[in-house]
Amino acid sequence: MKVFVPLDSAAKALGADDVADALARQAAARGIDIRIVRNGTRGMVWLEPLVEVETPQGRIGYGNVTPDQVPDLLDGKLNGLGRVEDIDWFARQTRLTFARCGVIDPLDMDDYQANGGLVGLRRALTMTKARIVQEVIDSGLRGRGGAGFPTGIKWKTVAEAEAPQKYIVCNADEGDSGTFADRMIIEGDPFQLIEGMAIAGLGVGATRGYVYLRSEYPDAIAILTQAVKIARQRGLLGADVLGSGRAFDMEVRTGAGAYVCGEETSLLNSLEGKRGTVRAKPPLPALQGFLGQPTVVNNVISLTTIPVIFERGAKHYADFGLGRSRGTVTLQIAGNVKRGGLFETAFGLTLGEVVNDIGGGTASGRPVKAVQVGGPLGAYMHIDQFHTPMGYEEFDQNGGLIGHAGLVVFDDTVDMLRMARFAMEFCAVESCGKCTPCRIGAVRGVETIDRIAQGDAAAIPLLTDLCETMKDGSLCALGGFTPFPVMSALRNFPDDFATYREAAE
Repeated sequence: MKVFVPLDSAAKALGADDVADALARQAAARGIDIRIVRNGTRGMVWLEPLVEVETPQGRIGYGNVTPDQVPDLLDGKLNGLGRVEDIDWFARQTRLTFARCGVIDPLDMDDYQANGGLVGLRRALTMTKARIVQEVIDSGLRGRGGAGFPTGIKWKTVAEAEAPQKYIVCNADEGDSGTFADRMIIEGDPFQLIEGMAIAGLGVGATRGYVYLRSEYPDAIAILTQAVKIARQRGLLGADVLGSGRAFDMEVRTGAGAYVCGEETSLLNSLEGKRGTVRAKPPLPALQGFLGQPTVVNNVISLTTIPVIFERGAKHYADFGLGRSRGTVTLQIAGNVKRGGLFETAFGLTLGEVVNDIGGGTASGRPVKAVQVGGPLGAYMHIDQFHTPMGYEEFDQNGGLIGHAGLVVFDDTVDMLRMARFAMEFCAVESCGKCTPCRIGAVRGVETIDRIAQGDAAAIPLLTDLCETMKDGSLCALGGFTPFPVMSALRNFPDDFATYREAAE
């Protein structure tokens, strides 16, 4: 009997380890020959712990399993959800980047290869550097960490730079609220990230790579560190990648948890052992990055998508999407929502479809009031904007940003003035202090919103002016994007600000 119990952090937080222990004990007591596989998650967090039992008909899922339900599960008395792949929420997805996540044992390289792993790398090993880079350009892949910059153009810049050493740096400092895609794929399919970084190294001529992983992810750190060791033992990393005679090796570095280190130049400073402060650009990291050498800095999802592109071809990937947003977007649905989790689909679904149809509306049953898309620096979208398609340019035209594609849902009890204040306070706390608009502007922003909360309507134009200064004058996106949540709250939910003025009068 083969049973799958997720080792994903979200599943573990909901009791997956206890369920796995109960399965082992009950099977031993009954003399059942059982193999328990700790897989990643399928992304349906509202069903965790989601236990799967392998049958001739496929893997049958059992949702929200508790230890006391294990005897019934083993006796065949527990009601199942049917084949996991047939669950509507899962079946509606276009799983490309996350195709193996939740399917395989994350640290079993044979399992990885049996499910398509290393096909992309082997193909890349037959290609020239220029052809590898062109494949990424042709795919239309854009940075999934938030900026949406064309990945292939960044690679081309590094590839064409002259330097004795080049580097691949993976930004796994996933600090945005409501985001968990990076963690999920590292915990569920770590070899895919290693493969993607190796392909990147081949394409730009880099022989060294680093993953900058936040300390708040102990499970991801442990799994990826072990995966790197296995990859080195199996010849995926080292001086002779898969017997090709070409070198690429990598290691995992742990960050201390500063939000600003998600910004690439702060990350590079931290990686070098310096204080995590923003660097002025130019020079770009692609020309002078880690240790002053040309460096590709890509997000986890960008790099884990690379093997998919090389396995199936650039055209196959580019055929999905909307406008200039090609491929799939890994939507992370969280907050006050009925069906939270990770939903991978082609760009193009509307925000309303994501929240109401896929997410199922609020968990509280109250009306949706706002959805913050893109982390703590993302805009608060009003239900009047639910027609907006999930696409970089489409969101920008409607005053929002997709960012890392995290969505946090709020019902009609939320106070948007307080949410605007939180955004300013967050910026004040997390600012690296390098530039005045961010360091001082965020503190003044908190004070100005407090004046509005006390009924001072004259402070509203001052807040608007302050946001413009932060937007135009900040060195990086922390100060430059904080105006998105603040001004969207003020613009889209004016009644929440007027209520305080009326109370004061």
